[in-house]
Amino acid sequence: MIWAIVVVALLVLLGLALAVAYNRLVRYRNRSENAWAQVDVQLKRRADLIPNLVESVKGYAAHEQTTFEDVTRARTASQQAQGVAEQAQAENALTAAIGRLFAVAEAYPQLRASENFQQLQAQLGDTEQKIAVSRQVYNDTVLTYDNALESVPTNVVAGMFGFEKRSYFEIEDPAAREAPKVQF
Repeated sequence: MIWAIVVVALLVLLGLALAVAYNRLVRYRNRSENAWAQVDVQLKRRADLIPNLVESVKGYAAHEQTTFEDVTRARTASQQAQGVAEQAQAENALTAAIGRLFAVAEAYPQLRASENFQQLQAQLGDTEQKIAVSRQVYNDTVLTYDNALESVPTNVVAGMFGFEKRSYFEIEDPAAREAPKVQF
């Protein structure tokens, strides 16, 4: 009789430990998904600013069609990217294209002096900062989640229920690690 009570108590404790570990993994997974959604919001905000920026520069430098097309292509690729790795690659290309657009803008003092361009530049700089913060928060939540997946005893629960590691949102090109800088 006592053995039966001990076995039942151990099974209940084991069940509770599994439930706690499972719930912990679910919380961490949901936090990482939420953090990615915040990154995505900022990336969309940047993508929404780009057409206005291109149009603003186009008015002064219509002959720079290749640069405008590159920015438009990179923006489209960014918006269509699926998954963290593909998004990171698309963002690298977009950041480089924006940098080339700003390089074109530097050749036009009247454009740099226009209030519209300055506002767009400030909004883009603010958005780049928000992307960097959102990316950091995302990567931190992924670290916490992945650590839980690899730690005992949650690694057992993760294996039982099919929890998978998440990818970090990394920028591969060192030149693209910084927001485009424009000095007037």
